[in-house]
Amino acid sequence: MDKNTATGFVLIFLLMLGWFYFTMPSEEELAQQRRDQAIQDSLEQVAQSQQDTLLNEQPEQEPSSDSQVREQTIREQRENITEVQGLFSTGTVTEEKRIEVTTPLYTATFTNRGAGPASFLLNEYDKWDGSPVQLIGDTTRSAYNIGFLSVENYNVETQNILFEQITSGSSLNLAEGEQREIRYELSLEDGRRVAITYLLSGSNYEIDVDIQFIGLQDYIVGGNIDFGWTSPLRFTEKDHTQDALATAAYVYAGGELEQFKLDEAGRDEMTINGSIDWAATKTKFFTQLIKPTTETDAAILTGEVTGSIDNQNTEHRYTSSLRTNLDDQGASSFRLYVGPMKYREIVKVDERAYDMVDIGWSWLRWFSEPFVRWLVIPFFEFMSGFAGNFGVIIIVFASLVKLVLSPLTYKSYKSMAAMGELQPQMKEIQEKYKDDPQKQQKATMDLYRKNKVNPLGGCLPNLLQFPILITLWRYFQNSILIRQEEFLWANDLSAPDYIINLPFEIPFLGDQIAGFVLLMTAAMIVQSRLTGGMSGGGGTSPMAGQMKVLQYIFPFMLLFIFNNFAAGLSLYYLVFNVLSIIQQFFIKRSIHGDKESKPAKA
Repeated sequence: MDKNTATGFVLIFLLMLGWFYFTMPSEEELAQQRRDQAIQDSLEQVAQSQQDTLLNEQPEQEPSSDSQVREQTIREQRENITEVQGLFSTGTVTEEKRIEVTTPLYTATFTNRGAGPASFLLNEYDKWDGSPVQLIGDTTRSAYNIGFLSVENYNVETQNILFEQITSGSSLNLAEGEQREIRYELSLEDGRRVAITYLLSGSNYEIDVDIQFIGLQDYIVGGNIDFGWTSPLRFTEKDHTQDALATAAYVYAGGELEQFKLDEAGRDEMTINGSIDWAATKTKFFTQLIKPTTETDAAILTGEVTGSIDNQNTEHRYTSSLRTNLDDQGASSFRLYVGPMKYREIVKVDERAYDMVDIGWSWLRWFSEPFVRWLVIPFFEFMSGFAGNFGVIIIVFASLVKLVLSPLTYKSYKSMAAMGELQPQMKEIQEKYKDDPQKQQKATMDLYRKNKVNPLGGCLPNLLQFPILITLWRYFQNSILIRQEEFLWANDLSAPDYIINLPFEIPFLGDQIAGFVLLMTAAMIVQSRLTGGMSGGGGTSPMAGQMKVLQYIFPFMLLFIFNNFAAGLSLYYLVFNVLSIIQQFFIKRSIHGDKESKPAKA
C-alpha cells in the first residue's frame, strides 16, 4: 500500500476518534458545571438534611420491586404537600375524582387534584417488557401545574388543590376525528374562580388547554403565571443508560434550540428569558411539549440526576414550564403534545419540534436536516407500504445509498488500484534518488502526471461520503421509525441484537456481543484486505506491514464502538460493506484485465 493511501486510512481513523473527542464536554465546561453544582449543593444542603431526617424517621419497609419503591416515594411526597393557604384555601371540594379518556391513540386519566392528566398510556406503543408506555411518572396528581405568587405572599401551586370536575361521568370515549372537552373549576370567595378547560382529539396526541382566572387578576403578583410539566417522563427502553443519554429538557426561542441536560448527579435549573416558541422534556423516543398561544416572557427548565449516569437505577427527572402573562380577562392558553417523537405527528404542533431528535453535529445540520426530513423519512414511510419488515427496508435503503455513491467509490477504488500499479516504478525512483528528496518528489509527480493518476483520488471521494455516513450514524440510533421492529434474530432494531453472552465483562464492550456487529466487523476485514490488494499493499516495507496490522485493528475497534448501538445501524453498515466488497471485486477484475493493454509509463 502506498504512502498516500496509508495517509488516507490514518485520516479516517483520526476522524473516528475525533467524533468522540469533540462530542465530550471540555475541561472548562466540566469545571464550570462542578462550580455551579457546588453552589447549588450549598444552597440545598439544609433542606436536604431536613428531608433526610424526615425519611429516617419513617418506619423501615421492604418493597419487593422498583415500582413499589417509586409508589412509596410518591405517597410520602403527597403526605408532605404544603397546605394551601390564603384565598385558595377556601375551596370546598374534598373528594378526589378521576375521569378516563379513551381515544384510538391513547388512554389518559384526568384527576381533579391539580385539574389535569395523572396517567397517559399510549395504545400503539409498548415498553420493552410488553406493557403499555406510561409517560407520567407521578400518578397521584396532575402532571401539569399552575404556579404563581399571590398578593398574600403565598406560592400557590394548583397541583395541591382539589378542583370541581364540571364534566360529568367517569369515562369519555373519543372516536377518530371527534373532539370533546374536560372542564374543571375552583370556586373561591366573593365569586372568584379558576376555570381550566382541556380540548382533546381522537385523531392526534395534541391537547389544547385554556386557563381563566376570573376576578383574580389583582390577586396574582405581576399578572403572570408559570404553567408547566412537573412529572418526570418514564423510561421505556430496556437499556436505561441509552434512554438516559437522550433524556433532556428543551426550549426553542429566537430561532434556536437550547438543550438542558445534566452530565453528573445533582440538581440544576436554567431560565431562558424572552418570547418562547415552545418548551419540552424528552426521553429517547417520547416527549411532552408545551407551546403557548398567548404571550410569554420566560421558560424554566429543571433537571435532577440521582446517581451515576451509567447506572441503570439512576433517576433522570426533567421538568419544563413557561411563564406567561394573563390578558385583561385573566386568561391564558397553551397547546400540548404528549406522545412519540414521530415526525408527521410532532411537526403539526411546531415545525422545529423534530429538532430534538439527534441527527448529527450542529455544524453538519445544513446537510443532515434536509437529508433526514426529505429523503430518509419519506423513503421509510413509502417503503413501509410495500415491505412490512423494516429490516428489509434498511437493506433496500443501504443498497440505494450505495448505488448513489457508487461513482465516488468507483473513482476511489480506481485511483487506489492505479497507485498500486505504479508501486514498482515508485520504488525505482526512491532507490535512484534516495539521496536527493527534491528530485525524488519531482520524479514521482512526473510519474503521476504521465499516468494521469491523482494521489489524493483514493481519499477525497471517501471524505465526500462522510456527511451521509455521519448523519445515518446518529439518526438510526435515535429514530422511532425502527423501534421494536424485528428482523431475523433481532427483536428490536433500535436496540443491540445480542447473541453471545460472555462469562466475564470486557471494558468498553460489556459482557454481550451483538450479531450484526460481528458480521459487520468480518465484512470490514474482508473489505480492508481487498482494498490493500488493490492499492498494492502487499509490499515488504515497514509501512506495508503497519497497514496490514491496521486492516485488522480498525474493524476490531469498530466492534467495540458499535456493539452497544442499535441493530438497525449495524445492519445498514453490514449491507453497505458487503456491497462495497462486491463492487471492489469487480473493479479489481477489470483492472487486472486491462493491466497488459495499458502499461504504466515509466
